[in-house]
Amino acid sequence: MDALSEVLKAFTLTTGIFLEAEFAAPWCVDSTPGAGDDRQILPRAEQVSIFHVLTDGECLAKLPADPEVVRLRRGDLIMFPRSDGHLIGSDLHLTPVPMQVLLQPAVGGDPSRVSHGGAGARTRLVCGYVVCDKWLCRPLLGALPAMLHVSLGEEGAGSWLIEPLRRGAEVSRARSPGGEAVLSKLSELVFVEAIRRYISALPDDQHSWLAGVRDPIVGRALALLHASPARPWTMDDLAREAATSRSVLGERFTAMVAEPPMQYLTRWRLALAAKSLGNEQEQVARIAKRVGYDSEAAFNRAFKREFGMPPAAWRRAARA
Repeated sequence: MDALSEVLKAFTLTTGIFLEAEFAAPWCVDSTPGAGDDRQILPRAEQVSIFHVLTDGECLAKLPADPEVVRLRRGDLIMFPRSDGHLIGSDLHLTPVPMQVLLQPAVGGDPSRVSHGGAGARTRLVCGYVVCDKWLCRPLLGALPAMLHVSLGEEGAGSWLIEPLRRGAEVSRARSPGGEAVLSKLSELVFVEAIRRYISALPDDQHSWLAGVRDPIVGRALALLHASPARPWTMDDLAREAATSRSVLGERFTAMVAEPPMQYLTRWRLALAAKSLGNEQEQVARIAKRVGYDSEAAFNRAFKREFGMPPAAWRRAARA
């Protein structure tokens, strides 16, 4: 059992590959999302993370307001967990072309493929997305940087994932039977692998939810809470199953996650409830029971403190 796997189980990720791009130097593209761009990817999207994987060539990438420039090579992935706008190109000093312009194909063109640039060195990317509930994914995506850069592998080591991505882009263009399932699994694999590699590269003195996932004590406690959120946990129970003392668990957990274990559990339970209220017809009392509340009144109070409105009002707003 590990915390990252337990969190991902609850996410109900919606994923896919939506674009294959080929650029030739010199080129520069502004990928700042336009109004409603997330809704064009998926109409009911709440939290969209965009990623690009270089399958050939190299390029540069940066956030508009950040001076840091990242150099990407074949097998590298760059992800923007909260859909932050970004510049990507062979020369970031060029006047960037808005991605929205490139995504408007000529009559009869293919909207899932983009070609742009000059006559120089070529770079190929596969672009995809991951969508999840913004409340459930808050612990994970909130701990990630605005721009996440990891290497999926050099040449041979990365080919196990790069080649399937190329095939995924072909499936996207062909619209063949079963293609959506292929794209979803490929994108999910890329997303999880990127998170795993980012966590493994964190410095030992890092304090964050992701560092807590890697910590043997905090990670065990997180996995337990996420695996059985409705269980009537106490600090003594949690410490015993995490094989540590109550004081050590409380201190380490709070230092890593920035809140005590029981407070974290409450927020996770309410996030699960919010998702159910928006997607299901089940009675509020049953949802409260399922996430660990024996009293509907106590659940209503806790829910209003967290989300600013009672569960019934939340359900009406979600449906609207």
